[in-house]
Amino acid sequence: MVGVSCSPRKGKTTAAAVKTALEAAKTVASGIETKMIDLGGMKISGFSGLAEPQKDDFDSVLPMLKDPVPDGLIIGSPSYFRSMSALCKAFLERLVVLRQPKLMLADVPAGVLAVGAFRNGGQELVIEQIQSVLLCHEMMIVGGKPGAHQGATLWNLAKDDITRDEFGMDTARKLGIRVAEAAIRLAGKKI
Repeated sequence: MVGVSCSPRKGKTTAAAVKTALEAAKTVASGIETKMIDLGGMKISGFSGLAEPQKDDFDSVLPMLKDPVPDGLIIGSPSYFRSMSALCKAFLERLVVLRQPKLMLADVPAGVLAVGAFRNGGQELVIEQIQSVLLCHEMMIVGGKPGAHQGATLWNLAKDDITRDEFGMDTARKLGIRVAEAAIRLAGKKI
């Protein structure tokens, strides 16, 4: 499984939330391997057309998403004015290369989480925006039942510390578990 933190702030709250989800995923079954991609500090431009090759930090991330295609994907973004980060949008746009010549991410279970400055800081809107893009790749969207049906929503209620948000941390763990369970089921294995 691969987790992607799409915050421009490397190693901060969104990265911590994605790591929490990945750690929970490992508890589902032995042998689950996870990789973390933290886009913080990277320069990734938005999509500018397939005819124009773009050279930036996306080239260093792409192999982890296609060689091989992950069994599960968790994407996290901060909520900025009730929308995903610009870095997240650029990253998702660049995933278009995984649609051609075939939908490489089709049927891969995916979960989404968002971190906001307030409990109701637009996290669910961010989750919906990201899920919309993942559906264009024919990915299998999962939530973190129970209580995190759409995805994980976290609140940065303390300066760069989400661990005090017990509810939010629980949604991140549930999301990681559900993505892992879905990946195992899609592989035809029992949990």
